[in-house]
Amino acid sequence: MSGFFGTALREACVSDLFYGIDYHSHLGTKRAGMVTIQDGTFYRSIHNIENSYFRTKFDGELDKFKGNYGIGIISDTDSQPIVVNSHLGRFAISTVARINNIKELEQECLDKNQQFTELSSGQTNQTELVALMITQGKDFVDGINNVFKKVKGSCSILILTENGLIAARDYLGRTPIVVGKSDRGYAVAFDSHSFANLGYETERFVGPGEILRITENGCQQMAAPNTQMQICSFLWIYYGYPTADYEGINIENARYTEGYEMGISDDIEADFVSAIPDSGIGMALGYAKGKGIPYERGIVKYTPTWSRSFMPVSQTIREHVAKMKLIPNRTLLHGKRAVFCDDSIVRGTQLRDNVRKLYEYGAKEVHIRISCPPLLYGCHFLNFSASKTEMELIARRVVKEIEGDNFVKKLPLYMDHTTKEYANMVEVIRQHLGVDTLKFNTLDTIAKAIGLPKEKLCTHCFDGSSWGM
Repeated sequence: MSGFFGTALREACVSDLFYGIDYHSHLGTKRAGMVTIQDGTFYRSIHNIENSYFRTKFDGELDKFKGNYGIGIISDTDSQPIVVNSHLGRFAISTVARINNIKELEQECLDKNQQFTELSSGQTNQTELVALMITQGKDFVDGINNVFKKVKGSCSILILTENGLIAARDYLGRTPIVVGKSDRGYAVAFDSHSFANLGYETERFVGPGEILRITENGCQQMAAPNTQMQICSFLWIYYGYPTADYEGINIENARYTEGYEMGISDDIEADFVSAIPDSGIGMALGYAKGKGIPYERGIVKYTPTWSRSFMPVSQTIREHVAKMKLIPNRTLLHGKRAVFCDDSIVRGTQLRDNVRKLYEYGAKEVHIRISCPPLLYGCHFLNFSASKTEMELIARRVVKEIEGDNFVKKLPLYMDHTTKEYANMVEVIRQHLGVDTLKFNTLDTIAKAIGLPKEKLCTHCFDGSSWGM
């Protein structure tokens, strides 16, 4: 995942740009960059942030950034923004993208006698690829539509020109873009919570495939939105920051509802509910209300130094980070029947190790409640986990364990929570985790909690449905 932020102000933008990008740090840990423009000159800097925070790499060089317009990004993919000179003029560009047919598109550009220069990672920079595809158009709208037409996966785009910003949301709206307004101008972001402390109010949510030109004086629609949408449901389950809104729907509210709906229907007896922090907190609070039991902090995350555990590439490092960052509270756990809410189960390794520690600390019973359905398919659109293959997913491994090598054709039976196959899968996962009980929310509950029609949500990781592959 990645997250971008841009500003178009009546004054120097560097401060808003710096803090606005920083508020997207939960979306990536690999690369970060920012660029501004003044009198036709771009001022750009890109840093590796794998071993440090965004602010520590950029706060000592803010004086170099000149101008009232700027864009920046926290990226979990390539180095960006990049600066391009073409028949469309000079522009800088950042993307939040997952391009599945990158080799095919790369060859198409080479066949048109275009060239790639951003090869420091040893492979094509997908943001440069998008830039080259845009320059194949007669204007920016034509070029962006060329990207939308040809990219298999997802791609949202933020462009900086001398005349303002251009924001283009993914054709099916898999990732969000929101516009904010202040008395000093406008901002555009992936996450709306980045506006709160910078003096912006949400002006509008950009529609799927919609293209806007943004200046300090307002927004001009360059291309109307599509009627179809496939926004990632996992944004509300895991990725989104609690105070952010997507499509006008608050993240924390959705997570609370996911927990409440599970709590009112759950028949187990327990002394309290706790969260696997942080993304399980909203669900646990809702569960506590629905179930009518107290919310307690049976596990606390040590936040000063430990980052998200799914980010490191190495499985060994991921497991070590997961172990080190979560600290159980022995006093609260001893002799108690506890429910623990978590956002999802990917491989199951981290949760299994956490559960073992809960029992070691004296928990009498451990009941795991998951806010989403079992993950049976890998993500082709957002890179929401570090899983390299679908067979790393514990639910998929369990189905294969039950059905054998020809398990794929049986997967639909395991997606339906009313079948005996589904119940058997959950029971085997429970045994792998070593917990007293295990329950997952259903897709219907997810759609209800989010408040969008299911056909407007991407649920590929749960049921294999997909558009625009």
